[in-house]
Amino acid sequence: MRHFIFAVVACFLAVQAGAQSYPERGDTYLNDYADLMTADEEAALRGKLVELRDERDIEFTVLTIVNMADYGHEGAIEPFATGLFNEWGIGSAARNDGVLLLVARFDRELRIEVGSGYGATKNDAMAAIIDTKIVPLFRDDDYALGIDRGVDAIVHEVSGVWPGEFDANPVQKIWNRLARLVSGIGDWIAVAYAFVAGLAYRLYRRWKRNKPRVCPVDGEKMYRLGESEEDAYLQDGQKVEERLKSVDYDVWVCPSCDHRIIEVYKAWFSNYGACRSCGYKTVEGDSTVVQAATTSSTGQRRIDYHCKNCDDRYFTFEVIPRRDSSSSSSGGSSGGGGSSSGGGASGSW
Repeated sequence: MRHFIFAVVACFLAVQAGAQSYPERGDTYLNDYADLMTADEEAALRGKLVELRDERDIEFTVLTIVNMADYGHEGAIEPFATGLFNEWGIGSAARNDGVLLLVARFDRELRIEVGSGYGATKNDAMAAIIDTKIVPLFRDDDYALGIDRGVDAIVHEVSGVWPGEFDANPVQKIWNRLARLVSGIGDWIAVAYAFVAGLAYRLYRRWKRNKPRVCPVDGEKMYRLGESEEDAYLQDGQKVEERLKSVDYDVWVCPSCDHRIIEVYKAWFSNYGACRSCGYKTVEGDSTVVQAATTSSTGQRRIDYHCKNCDDRYFTFEVIPRRDSSSSSSGGSSGGGGSSSGGGASGSW
């Protein structure tokens, strides 16, 4: 009996393992499958990665995907990134010095995976790059700039040289260093301004929500109901929105005439959209790549929608733009046989 159970478990694990897949590697340096960059941005970024390979023989690959579920993976990004790194064989097999920057757009996770030749020596540095260079820009939906700044910092970390400075003279290096300093100060000013503005808006919104209301019917002071009390005045769809935290409702009631006011506060960040049938913000979408884009043809993505309120289900298709043919014009698509033992760092936004 015990052998039978072991056999069943082994078969189950084999099926689960078989469900795992990885994106095809169309290019050695850059595969922007989530379409986060324009063609010009891709070309500029790829130039930096090619330069690193030419000058230091370090293979650095950037990959963006819609989500890991498209490839049968559920859970943490670390095992997916390590498996992908080894599947693609990034970096030299002799030195194991490859680097992978993986961005899973709708999982809101990223990973810098490094070859086993680095051991754990780069873990802290990669974590700092994620926290200071990439994530702040990702939170502002500036993915292209976040990736670009992250690549610059990673290149400097593994080579000791900033992109574009491998053959630069001392004067050019000083000038570039000043330019980066000014740019960095500008970034911090922008981040600080966004933080202060966001905090001010939050305080204003809280003041506005708590400000006493006066009944427009008889002029009496109204009172706001608690979460459990307000359900008696909300429709079923509104209750679902509150449960999903896509919308929050405040119900104000006049103690004299029972006049009530229902105020709507939409969540700043929510994975739920408005339903085509009931209109409530209770629809969740799940994206699946039906056909990956290539340099010769567009791809197709299917988005399945499900309303948590009225249970409506429907789907749409989106066209994935054709990949820039120039991105595969050199460098090939095969790795050097490098491997990773899980070193690097992860982040989310």
